[in-house]
Amino acid sequence: MMNVLIIGSGGREHTLAWKLKQSKNLNQLFICPGNAGTDEIGKNITLDFNNHSLLKTFLLEEQIDMVVVGPEAPLVDGIHDQLAADAETKHIGVIGPRKAAAQLEGSKDFAKKFMTKYHIPTANYKTFNKENFKAGIEFLNDIKSPYVLKADGLAGGKGVVITDDLEEATTVYTQMINENKFGEAGNQVVIEEFLSGVELSVFVLTDGKSYVLLPEAKDYKRIGEGDTGLNTGGMGSISPVPFADDKFMKRVIDRVIEPTINGLQNDKLDYQGFIFFGLINVNNNPYVIEYNVRLGDPETESVLPRLKTDLLDLFQGVVERNLDQYTVETDNRVAASVMMVAGGYPEAYKKGMEITGLEKAQDQLVFHAGTKKQEDKTLTNGGRVLAITSFGKDMQEALSHSYKLAESINYTGKYYRTDLGFDI
Repeated sequence: MMNVLIIGSGGREHTLAWKLKQSKNLNQLFICPGNAGTDEIGKNITLDFNNHSLLKTFLLEEQIDMVVVGPEAPLVDGIHDQLAADAETKHIGVIGPRKAAAQLEGSKDFAKKFMTKYHIPTANYKTFNKENFKAGIEFLNDIKSPYVLKADGLAGGKGVVITDDLEEATTVYTQMINENKFGEAGNQVVIEEFLSGVELSVFVLTDGKSYVLLPEAKDYKRIGEGDTGLNTGGMGSISPVPFADDKFMKRVIDRVIEPTINGLQNDKLDYQGFIFFGLINVNNNPYVIEYNVRLGDPETESVLPRLKTDLLDLFQGVVERNLDQYTVETDNRVAASVMMVAGGYPEAYKKGMEITGLEKAQDQLVFHAGTKKQEDKTLTNGGRVLAITSFGKDMQEALSHSYKLAESINYTGKYYRTDLGFDI
């Protein structure tokens, strides 16, 4: 029986907690810092997990066997390396890559160089900084619109700008490098050619040598109906994706997943955890837009409910590096997750609104993203508030169940998109 700590506070972490709670091998479950949803299935811990000595004390006191790292920032900062380097914590399994491998998400330039080296299909690109700033302006003038500009470092999912307007592209590029538009993350800027197609997210769990393929999903990033308006952390997701048939997924495995796993081994980048492939389908050929070194959010909320296999068993296979002995079983139904957000999000929004109607959930799953408990009330505590996930025999049925509950749950300023799935 295992004691597990999940790091993170969003919908992804609530879904991970919900899934791990079903394991026959789970003893105690802790979530740091967690939210109102995780508090109902495990024990929330208020602790600065970036402080190694505080984290170590907790891990030893509670006899934690495994740490599951939800968000990317602690992985890019090297939390796995710190635990592995300490004689008293090195026995604890960590789900999430080491710092060097986490650069796949931590640096867009690193990821693009890796893809180029291993012939993994991706858009043509160049990287610029203060030293070759003028060359970036020239590159923008040489390529066709739309223009894609990406902050090299972590920018909370907000560091990508796509525009048809050369003047706007030039202004944004200048602001990123010279005016710290995205802070340190934008000191280097990757400019790449625009790829036209439909995006999807593919996930694997790897022990560094072998891997298991998880269900794929389609997520919706923009705040407005019809994919308009500002980018968000994600407004919902659907799994499976209709066009990701056996033929397409074989191309993904042959051209993207296996070259990535082999490349990591070849470069001696130790990787134990999830790899998220942000893909785009261009004329039935997969191209990589980005790597993430953790599960996506809101994709987790539609992917993990479809996983029939014991997730803690799979994590054990990652830690013991015998994942090739495991198989993944998937629910054939469609799962659709609708994200309810705060009024004003992704710009300024208020917190602390009381949420009512949560008890009206029947077959739907309610995953908390930005919530907190205050006495006996549940309050909003973030831009993305709740993810409502439902199953159905098809996408329309799954979505209708999620929308039905979203209508019944209330808080001041609630908003959600009602057009998910319109493009598939």
